[in-house]
Amino acid sequence: MVKPFSFHVLYSKRQPTSFPIFFNRNCLAIGIICVLLGYFGNLYGSYKCFQTVFWDENREETQSSVIEVLGETERHKAMAFVGIYTGFSSVGRREALRKTWMPSDQDGLKRLEETTGLAFRFVIGRSSNSSKKAALGKEIQKYDDFLLLDIEDNYNNLCLKTIIFFKEAFRLYDCSFYVKMDDDIYLRPDRLSLLLGKKRSNPRNYIGCMKNGYVVKDPNHKWYEPNFHLLASEYYLYAFGSIYALSSDIISRLVLVKNDRFRMFRGNEDAMIGSWMLAMDVDHEHENELCRTQCTTSSISIWGTAMCSGLCHPEQQLIQLHKMDICSNSSTMHDL
Repeated sequence: MVKPFSFHVLYSKRQPTSFPIFFNRNCLAIGIICVLLGYFGNLYGSYKCFQTVFWDENREETQSSVIEVLGETERHKAMAFVGIYTGFSSVGRREALRKTWMPSDQDGLKRLEETTGLAFRFVIGRSSNSSKKAALGKEIQKYDDFLLLDIEDNYNNLCLKTIIFFKEAFRLYDCSFYVKMDDDIYLRPDRLSLLLGKKRSNPRNYIGCMKNGYVVKDPNHKWYEPNFHLLASEYYLYAFGSIYALSSDIISRLVLVKNDRFRMFRGNEDAMIGSWMLAMDVDHEHENELCRTQCTTSSISIWGTAMCSGLCHPEQQLIQLHKMDICSNSSTMHDL
């Protein structure tokens, strides 16, 4: 049985995955080739401009397939599981988060989940560096707020880390939503809970700050995309990687897809997720309050800047923001 608020070491033996994506000069079309063989029913929809490819809607078959893959694992229930992506060099960021909106003790994490329905864990891979492993081990023993993945934690493995994270989070937690966020943003958990708790007609929801970014073709650039030859000058619509949410209906389908059937990008995991969402009948829900540059009475997360992908100096700015009443003042925060 998976107990809430305990540390779980996750060792995934699955390998990188990929979706085939096809482009031409006049239109963008996403084709799924044999993605669901052995797992789902029929795939329907045709390959032509701007037509959505739908999964066959057979809920009972999908659920039984999920159970077959997951086995009899009892999953901890919450409204949403929030994985905070972090790295071995981000000790200061984690400490700053624990001093602000994220409780630093298990009782506090439990109260936060009971109040908001959100379960939070730092998500990190492994390292072959013995000193890094030892330091992380001490931090785990002290705070017990990590979810470990069996993957070398580096930027080039970010896309693989993402698919492993979603699959393992789904295996351990039974939630309506699964959220990926970075460790350099200021969050209001109470408002995120209200956003995710809204009633929606489509069970497949992709929520975030949507954009159409330029495809980087310069190999010296941080966000260089080696698969640029498959893309036009701009990406399709997708959510910024700082924070976005996928509904359980989406994740349950990703869990069942064979591991060699995903199109893997290099380090642009947000664009990669966006490409997969084009192949599903999902609602792209843009939410401005997830990417504010300053705190307001309705802001959910603070990070959006032109110069930095998150807060430019998160260790200092997280503390500064939390001292401002407009950022931290709420009954939810007071209860923690």
